[in-house]
Amino acid sequence: MKILVCISHVPDTTSKINFKDNNTNFDNNGVQYVINPYDEFMLTRAMWFKEKQGASVTVVNVGNASTEATLRKALAIGADDAIRVNTEATDGFYVAKQLAEVVKKGDYNLILAGKESIDYNGGMVPGMIASLLDYNFINACIGIEVNENDATLSREIDGGKENLSTQLPLVIAGQKGVVEEADLRIPNMRGIMMARKKPLQVVEPVDFEATTTTVNYEKPEAKSACKLVDADNVEELINLLHNEAKVI
Repeated sequence: MKILVCISHVPDTTSKINFKDNNTNFDNNGVQYVINPYDEFMLTRAMWFKEKQGASVTVVNVGNASTEATLRKALAIGADDAIRVNTEATDGFYVAKQLAEVVKKGDYNLILAGKESIDYNGGMVPGMIASLLDYNFINACIGIEVNENDATLSREIDGGKENLSTQLPLVIAGQKGVVEEADLRIPNMRGIMMARKKPLQVVEPVDFEATTTTVNYEKPEAKSACKLVDADNVEELINLLHNEAKVI
């Protein structure tokens, strides 16, 4: 089984986000980047397949040289090798086209990715990869078992869980539940040292024009201050709910 894990390079949720150039570009100053948490769940599950079933695990990212530190962390966790597509990740379809080309050239039969990245929350790329490759696709996955070419999966749906069976080749977009946070792996010193020697291949992107451009970024409006109303002052509470909050 050849597994390809798609890795997004995203700002840590504790980072303070700012924009520059009249709000048209993201300001990287002071921002700490990490593996996208949903992708890390899938990478951890891939490690299980490697250890229990002898699968090979490759990680891939679409981005510039700054993303290599994140790929090296994935290698330290246990991935066998890494690929960086040397281009900016401009939009979901552009990224999916690049990743689909990597899958074709590497002949991977199980593609794992988080259901979305925590920076843009688009949730588009895994499904687009499956469509471009004509592979089976499972979204919102919370359980994976693979026996040779047969896969049994479970995914989260409104009000419950759905159990499915399908065959490889397969693209899976997963979330928490595939593994728990307690199962995530922290690179140890041995893993970090080994990661320095593992291959990280840089490939040039396929010639494909991005279909969208960013006009500008805008932060959400700051939350208004909380107003406290005395428990006995029901009329004031009703007035605020009706005239200010406009919910009644």
